[in-house]
Amino acid sequence: MTTIDMEQKILDKNDRIAQENRKRLDENHVFVVNLLASPGAGKTSTILATVRQLRDMFNIAVIEGDLASNVDSITMKEAGIPAVQINTAGTCHLEADMLSRALDVLDLPNLDLIIIENVGNLVCTADFYLGEDAKVMILSVPEGDDKPLKYPGMFQVAEAVILNKMDTLPVFDFDVKAFEDEVDNLNPGAPIFHIAATKDDGVKEWTDWLTEKIEAVAE
Repeated sequence: MTTIDMEQKILDKNDRIAQENRKRLDENHVFVVNLLASPGAGKTSTILATVRQLRDMFNIAVIEGDLASNVDSITMKEAGIPAVQINTAGTCHLEADMLSRALDVLDLPNLDLIIIENVGNLVCTADFYLGEDAKVMILSVPEGDDKPLKYPGMFQVAEAVILNKMDTLPVFDFDVKAFEDEVDNLNPGAPIFHIAATKDDGVKEWTDWLTEKIEAVAE
């Protein structure tokens, strides 16, 4: 009896396309960050805060991944940010071929940074490499400090972690030290940035780290 591992077959195809994406991005010296988070963690507000800090230094575009609607891409365009919407029609994550099609409509030679807002969930988005330079995990204070224990894979693949909505800390029972200790246990050395995106608090520390990554790719 022959057994076909469909998950492995899907991931193999995805990885081949991801490598093609990676080649295109390298040729154009574009840094790509893939933001992973649950719905409501503040991915969109973090992107807007990031662009406010960096738009005078770099040319930036955003790729929005959602099950349906174009709400977030409209928000980006209203803020003057080039944006491409990907509707996954029920798929709970972006895949490399979806990114490839989005890259086709972006002006890659004139971009320095692409920010991907992946579909909001804490499971399968971690498994699919799109060709990005870095995955960054966003968790918000209201979600609770136990998420690294419940969803370790998300934190293990992240090159950096953003703890958002720090301004709500007095309202919620969130143990920052316990959270940071568990992240460090899962992913030693990954920086953790404390921000309140809607207020621009702490955002500069995050964007300083990101700036170093963008500039390294541009060299």
